Amino acid sequence: MIYAFTVGGILLAGLIAFAPRGIWLTAVGVTVVAVAVLLFRLWEWNGTHDYVEPEVVHTPPPPPPIERCEQRVEQVPLPSQEEDYDFLFSATVLWSPLKQSWESTLVNPAALAVDAILRRARAITERREPGRAALVAHELAGVLGTTQDDASGYVQAMAKSVQVTLSTQDQERLDKLAMVRKDRVVWEHDRKYEQSKRDYLGEDVLKDTGSAVVWWLVKNDDHVEKTVNDIGLLATLSSAANNKEIPQGATYASPLFGHNGEEPAMNSASPTDSLAAFLRALDLREQRDLFTHQIAHLVRNYGQPDVAEEIERKFGLTDPTSAYDADMSPDTNASGSAPFQEDQDNHWDDGHDEQN
Repeated sequence: MIYAFTVGGILLAGLIAFAPRGIWLTAVGVTVVAVAVLLFRLWEWNGTHDYVEPEVVHTPPPPPPIERCEQRVEQVPLPSQEEDYDFLFSATVLWSPLKQSWESTLVNPAALAVDAILRRARAITERREPGRAALVAHELAGVLGTTQDDASGYVQAMAKSVQVTLSTQDQERLDKLAMVRKDRVVWEHDRKYEQSKRDYLGEDVLKDTGSAVVWWLVKNDDHVEKTVNDIGLLATLSSAANNKEIPQGATYASPLFGHNGEEPAMNSASPTDSLAAFLRALDLREQRDLFTHQIAHLVRNYGQPDVAEEIERKFGLTDPTSAYDADMSPDTNASGSAPFQEDQDNHWDDGHDEQN
């Protein structure tokens, strides 16, 4: 509006200054009439639209908090997923009356609240495994932590301090069953591993002599000579694994037995020859004569004087008794030989006493 008045004033001033007298007088009259009409309209609008104070809305005060009553339940059996394994449920039940009037009916609100909580808890526990009591306790604490109306519509109930346990006997049984299941899994694994190993040896490695030879060659890092020497043994193993007759000419040597696993002949070598080979393997050096004296003495004590004399002749023991006594004196330090001989003599005496 101020902008319009400004523009109109400028135009009116220009007409008065430059326009003929008749024109600007007409323009002044029109302007005065327009301003008067505008002022009248403004006055009329202000008279019809008076200021109205905002209405104050009064909100009622909040209702007083509902007083809740408590009822404790202890060790109530609730069914689990497994038959004969019950959860033991304990909790504090909080309940409050609903708005319905109880004037015409006598009720036990505490009993209704406890029954409502137990129903809600049972709907969960009967679908849970008994071995998960701690987890079920947390689940029930969350589900029962909200207030809900009971089926009769008289009370609202919730629960706190929820505890879920198992009896000691049931817990021990479950622990034993869990241990048996774990052991069974391990046993099944071992059995399958053993079966797989048997299949590998029987159906692949020992399928025939050729497969056994190749397998043994790989096992011995390409030691061809050793594999060649063991061909007879491998052929025998392959035939035995497949329930076949051992092929002719399949010979092998064992460190404990002779060829083809047979016990070597007792008369194949004399005792002195066997002792000589044994002494060469031991390589006793300076203690060789002393050890030979001890062997001859032990053989004589065990009732083989001929063999003892043969040992003494073969190894050049011209005076075995004096040499043995000198070597076996208490002052000797040849690896504790004197105590060893004393133990052997005692053993010989005990053997004679038992025979007599």
